[in-house]
Amino acid sequence: METVAKIRRHHFVLGKGIKRTARDLSVSKNTVKKAIREGVEAFSYKRQSQPRPRLAPHIKELNEVLVEDWKQPRKMRLTAKRIYEDLVRNGYLGAYDSVRRFVKDWREKEGNNPSNIFVPLRFEPGEAYQFDWSHEKVLLGGVVTKIKLAHFRLSYSRKPFVMAFTRESLEMLLEAHNRAFAFFGGACRKGVYDNMRTVVTRIKKGKDREFHSDFSKMCDHFLVEPIACSPASGWEKGQVENQVRNIRRWFFIPMPSFADLEELNCWLVDRCIEIAGKRPHPEEKTATIEEMFLREQGSLIAYPGPFDACKQADCRVSSTSLIRYEDNHYSVDCLTRGVGTVKAYPNRIKVIYDGKIVAEHPRHFGKGKTVYNPWHYLKVLERKPGAIRNGAPFYEWDLPAGIAEIRKRLEGRLGGDRDFVSLLLAAKEYGLDPTNSACVMALKDGTIHVDAILNHISRLCQSAEAAPIEPPVSLQLKEDPVADCSRYDQLLENKP
Repeated sequence: METVAKIRRHHFVLGKGIKRTARDLSVSKNTVKKAIREGVEAFSYKRQSQPRPRLAPHIKELNEVLVEDWKQPRKMRLTAKRIYEDLVRNGYLGAYDSVRRFVKDWREKEGNNPSNIFVPLRFEPGEAYQFDWSHEKVLLGGVVTKIKLAHFRLSYSRKPFVMAFTRESLEMLLEAHNRAFAFFGGACRKGVYDNMRTVVTRIKKGKDREFHSDFSKMCDHFLVEPIACSPASGWEKGQVENQVRNIRRWFFIPMPSFADLEELNCWLVDRCIEIAGKRPHPEEKTATIEEMFLREQGSLIAYPGPFDACKQADCRVSSTSLIRYEDNHYSVDCLTRGVGTVKAYPNRIKVIYDGKIVAEHPRHFGKGKTVYNPWHYLKVLERKPGAIRNGAPFYEWDLPAGIAEIRKRLEGRLGGDRDFVSLLLAAKEYGLDPTNSACVMALKDGTIHVDAILNHISRLCQSAEAAPIEPPVSLQLKEDPVADCSRYDQLLENKP
């Protein structure tokens, strides 16, 4: 540009000819003529056709790869380097730059295709929300843990909600909706989702989908119409896609640290409230996200209460009163036999048999773990009291201090196992607290005998004195009795 400017000043301002200008500036006469006659401000050169002597035999193969790759989500597309390496394995002998230029030109041309131009979307208050998952890393209890973050975003007000889980399974998805709609105070009329397996079981023609039965039940509970995006069309829920990037940058860089998942989720709720309160709405610049949400809240469908967010499966009770779920075993009441139903919640397991809950445990997410509840085996101990010593359910039983000490004292005695089982039966009937108090009293008195302990329990748990019984009207006295000994003399006078 500087050279062109000098040529034009020499000719039009100083009045020098073409030959002299070329000599003074050390450029060719053709260059001077082009600058003067065509009026260009800068010279540029673009090759009209790019020769590809080594790449030419592989053009067809390269086009096929790029066409298939373009159908993939943007994050999953191949890099030019990866495509070059694949071509080399197939016999390509040329340079990497030739492949890189071809891939760049092809993608620029495809990106300018009208079918790839997106139309801005507009939503009415309460019309729709968008959902997506993301993977983040946090310190939980001092250990770097990969968590799954459920993202919700109201399409009108842009109000966000995020919640962390250990998995993306069905029960986690359902519980996330419970928490999100409770947070918003209601649900929108439509929900926009990816074609994830926990939502869509079959993709039909066009927008028609076959949704997961449990997911459909949840949508029916909240009166939400689910809508699945077209495959590889993330722009149809671009708001929540953008939220995923922002939340990662705002919340998880640098990596935060928490004691457990519950503390993390409380922190996430506070941050969502903070973000909504201080950030302006992307369209209504004069209002914050929270102010727009207050306008939208009245248009939401009223929150009907939580959905039963669980995944159900049949289970068979083994001879050791255990059921299996996801490579772990859980104990059930020893009187249970046959087939029951497992209800798996995000943080607990319930076992249903004959319409009754026969077991409830904290959920374990590892493998090969057996979770016992010793109280499930109490009926077995009545018949086999010796099992208290080496039975696996009782090996690490965390009993109150008084009861645990009595257990140690009775272990070496003849009949001690049976006596301790009698104590456990009393604890189940009257409760652990009075039983533990009775054991402490027995230890203090030095009367380590089951009958004495049961006597203490009975006195601690005895009910209040019974209220006086009111006699029926026919038996009530009509005259108050009078203490008069002369009445006995009257009886003697009438004696025959």
